[in-house]
Amino acid sequence: MVDEKLAKELIQLANGDRLLREELAKEGALGKGYHPKMEAVHRANAKRLREIIDKIGYPGISKVGEEASEAAWFIVQHAVSEPVFMQTCYQLMNMDKEDINLAHIAYLYDRIQYFKGEPQRFGTQLTADGGIYPVENKEDLNTLRLRMNLPRLTNRKLDTIYHVEELAILNQRDPDYTIWRKKVGWI
Repeated sequence: MVDEKLAKELIQLANGDRLLREELAKEGALGKGYHPKMEAVHRANAKRLREIIDKIGYPGISKVGEEASEAAWFIVQHAVSEPVFMQTCYQLMNMDKEDINLAHIAYLYDRIQYFKGEPQRFGTQLTADGGIYPVENKEDLNTLRLRMNLPRLTNRKLDTIYHVEELAILNQRDPDYTIWRKKVGWI
């Protein structure tokens, strides 16, 4: 049975994140590091989601509906200052795959790998220049993507994938980003 009250709350939390992002973008305040207001919203949303998980487990589709389950995933994706929380949610999502949009599991896996500075599996994370962050196995990428309800990548898009050998260079492009990843525990 869907918990309508929790569903509504999760959707509101995700929408609050989106609204703040829009406001900061209009002010030209994004793209200059992790904005403190954005981080505060992400941490508050993660805190509330942890409380919800403690109460009902991970908010899958059967518990809160499809839109709210997507909102929960959105909150997890943005909890970038909390590596342990993101990884715990990934594990919880994998334990109940039948109740989770598989694409969400793929995106979260790749995001975790990206922040750890390791190759991703499904090619969902991009670099600042629009290329695709290195993947574990380029030859099987589209097969893996299809299994996770992700669209195939065109040959043109596949050509933008950075090589695994370029990870060190990609991970050192922004010294402030490296400092932040160390500070919060990604590396």
